[in-house]
Amino acid sequence: MIGTYEIVSIVLSILVLVGIKLMSSPKTAVQGNRIGAMAMLAAVIVVLAYNGIIDVPLLWLAIFVGGVIGYIMAMRVKMIQMPQMVALLNGLGGGASALVALVEIFERYKQMTLFGRLTGQLALAVGAVTFSGSLIAAAKLDRRISQRPIILKNHGLISNAVLLIIILLIITASVANISGIGFIAIITAFLALAYGVLFAIRVGGADMPITISLLNSFSGLAGAICGFTIEDPLLVAVGAIVGASGLILTQIMCGAMNRSLVDILSGSQLNPGINKKEATPQEKVIDVEKTPVTAKKSPAKSPAEILKTAKKVVIVPGYGMAIAQAQSQVKALYDTLESQGKEVKFAIHPVACRMPGHMNVLLAEVDVPYDKLCEMDAINPEFSETDVAIVVGACDVINPAANTAEGTPIYGMPVLKVEEAKNVIVCNLDTKPGYSGVKNSLYELPNVHLLLGNAADTVKELVESIKQ
Repeated sequence: MIGTYEIVSIVLSILVLVGIKLMSSPKTAVQGNRIGAMAMLAAVIVVLAYNGIIDVPLLWLAIFVGGVIGYIMAMRVKMIQMPQMVALLNGLGGGASALVALVEIFERYKQMTLFGRLTGQLALAVGAVTFSGSLIAAAKLDRRISQRPIILKNHGLISNAVLLIIILLIITASVANISGIGFIAIITAFLALAYGVLFAIRVGGADMPITISLLNSFSGLAGAICGFTIEDPLLVAVGAIVGASGLILTQIMCGAMNRSLVDILSGSQLNPGINKKEATPQEKVIDVEKTPVTAKKSPAKSPAEILKTAKKVVIVPGYGMAIAQAQSQVKALYDTLESQGKEVKFAIHPVACRMPGHMNVLLAEVDVPYDKLCEMDAINPEFSETDVAIVVGACDVINPAANTAEGTPIYGMPVLKVEEAKNVIVCNLDTKPGYSGVKNSLYELPNVHLLLGNAADTVKELVESIKQ
């Protein structure tokens, strides 16, 4: 028979789902966040009350200290640092699950059922992998360590060997009623931490959106498994929601980057050839050699003149815009073009920034209308009818070589078809390849105008030249 606690757990889980649903729209996202936060706070209080420890002062002190730290971090973090913040929070969630599982193993191992022992060991392993992997991801995103893949000698063999040992230890600790289980659990935790590091360091910046989504799913999975260990249905339900949503997001990112989830999990085909010399497309979308050089060096019209006569403009922001903090200048460009009666839209690639939806948030921060943000599949058919495409700090996501350069990291990755626009203005720092290491063949096309330099400066200059 379902008790009061189970009914409350169901209600709180539904509130979490409602919050997630509301986050899908910018108009209701803030409300969704508040509902989700209040539901989680209520869940904490309900769990404390159900276990008869709501009056323990140390718990409330810990909640207060944690809340203050979280508030300070949230207020101080810049919007561009949000991906590493998310990665860090994923890691803390996984670490918490691992600690709870470790305590349960030490205190209740003899009383546990086979299922309890198995889930306890799994929660410990998955939580530890999430913790260490997320810390590496956060460090890479924050440029604390190299964003390039770090490949050890026999990396795959070492990773697989560590994973196999972890599995054997989990099975042994679950099936055999042996002494020294604490020592085995510590070894399992240590190896899981090592596996998380081995998994994350071989991932480069280009694959980091997938990694963050996957680790988000792992943090929820660790929580759900831990819920089975301590026999708490509320933790199982909320953990499952987080795990499922993270997995769905991971699948979306895999589709956006044309990568298999199996390849991500096994570490194969992650940034292939990234440590080699610059990859060069085997083919070109347009035969650049037949294009007169004078067409590039001496364009008939300047970018400002082209924009003045344009009727339809598509702005394509990328990670370089975020690095340059040029979103305010991009908004000024949008306002200027709109005031001149032009149709202006934004083309958003799923991995334009370092995590799904990050670019949308950056633009919303400067009050760019959300209905002007178009997803890749919706905007790609419109490029052929676009007078001017303005690229601001984007490289790999607009590289036509993704369609032709077999054997390169971006081959087969869906990209924004900016080359189909009548004119393209590129406001990038330079013409060097992006994270993939693949030369961007877009820069060589005759209808492309390069305004190289810091995007905050070049876009500002472009706005001023349009107004003159």
